[in-house]
Amino acid sequence: MTPDNHGPAASAEAAGSVASAGAPGARAGAAAYGTAVYGTAVYERTVDGFGTVRVVPLDPDRDAPLVHSWVSEERARFWGMRGASVEDVRGVYAHLDTLTTHHAFLALRDGVPVALFQTYDPEADRVSECYEARPGDIGVHLLLAPAAAPEPGFTGHVLGVLTAYCLSTHERIVVEPDAANEKAVALLARSGFEVGPEVVLPEVVLPEVHLPAKRARLAFLTR
Repeated sequence: MTPDNHGPAASAEAAGSVASAGAPGARAGAAAYGTAVYGTAVYERTVDGFGTVRVVPLDPDRDAPLVHSWVSEERARFWGMRGASVEDVRGVYAHLDTLTTHHAFLALRDGVPVALFQTYDPEADRVSECYEARPGDIGVHLLLAPAAAPEPGFTGHVLGVLTAYCLSTHERIVVEPDAANEKAVALLARSGFEVGPEVVLPEVVLPEVHLPAKRARLAFLTR
């Protein structure tokens, strides 16, 4: 899965989108966080030959510098936070932390952060204006950490664990990567998602949030 174009003010919707954004390996910026105390995982799975992936709630104060180092890179341009400061990132995720419909997590591989993962209720999101949301749907955004070197199979393993987590409690995953993010759309198709229509997510203007209109490609994965 890969990022999208929601911008630093998009905390009410979850900044970013779904699809993959870079090949794994040694994860940039993660070394100093590898021994941090992340608390109780909401989901955990061990993958033979890959390691143990844990999904833990993101802590805005602890994790803002790490997340900032990821979202400020050119490869993360679809995430929409390249111009954000560390304080901007902290503020976005602090606001997100107050919501009951949107949630942010780090995915850890053997204790080292390797992805930023966000989930949301599509009925509380502008995407619901572009398709008929069903009870049991869950929206997802994913940004992989930057990699020093490629690692074949990495993206598939991480994505497999995260989709298993979502489908353990929901019937269907919906994602809406930027329509121009061809790598994201191709990854979703290879991963079993049903690629749907191209849509335009409407502009959102609220006191806390401004989201420009976005041309997106819907995709779905059903349990």
